[in-house]
Amino acid sequence: MARITLKDIVDIPYNEVAEGIIEFIRSKVEEAGAKGVVVGVSGGVDSATALFLAVKALGPSKVRPLIMPDVLVTPEEDVEDAKNLIRLAGTEPHIINISPIVDVFKGALPIYESDEADRLPLGNLRARIRMCTLYYYANKLNYLVLGSGDRSEILIGYYTKYGDGGVDILPIGILYKTQVRRLALHLGVPEKVALKPSSPRLWPGQTAEGELGIPYEEIDLILHAIFDRGLKPEEVPEATGVEEWKVKKVLEMHEKSRHKREMPPTPPLDLIARYYKK
Repeated sequence: MARITLKDIVDIPYNEVAEGIIEFIRSKVEEAGAKGVVVGVSGGVDSATALFLAVKALGPSKVRPLIMPDVLVTPEEDVEDAKNLIRLAGTEPHIINISPIVDVFKGALPIYESDEADRLPLGNLRARIRMCTLYYYANKLNYLVLGSGDRSEILIGYYTKYGDGGVDILPIGILYKTQVRRLALHLGVPEKVALKPSSPRLWPGQTAEGELGIPYEEIDLILHAIFDRGLKPEEVPEATGVEEWKVKKVLEMHEKSRHKREMPPTPPLDLIARYYKK
């Protein structure tokens, strides 16, 4: 069996890929009759890449970047990185502190941040508040919400349903995390951001790979082997050198998050259609 390595994933023509994504953004904005895009910028590699591509596609005047920190969980370094990225892309940062909005929810709901059971729903609430904020400005400006989810996150469901998953277009949704890092460098994103450990920053100290328990390099190898090469799960360890338990865990995350990638289910149509007159 031929060996699959990370080189097989990341060695792609990034100039051509970037041009294709840029054209995709232009065409989707035009099809929607929108005037531009709103994008949340966190200071991480995905949103930086999405921002740079959007500016190249539409020009800085048609891209509204929003930084939406919560002072309890967002490191100041991330905010500074986000501001620097936005200026480097040629536009101006707009900072909206979501802490007061989170506090309103916490005051109205029985949420206790010290309670471990509240950590995930409160973290997801932050993501959903950011989604609402992006759509507020998108509606106001007649813009689309441009998301920054990548293919790795989409396939394993590592995002918040109706949070960072609630967007109009996903321009880097065809790229694995390891590919996004390479594309970011190609676009001129500073190495500090392009190689920064990923984190949704939904609660203090959260990191993506710490939570997932598997580095993205291995996650991407597993996903590529199965979804692009058509290997059976039991063939992946031999082909990639990744342990069997990691393959099983990635597939389990994929299956458990299937609902995130599909429209909400409805009962069979024939349940009601049989009552219609012919």
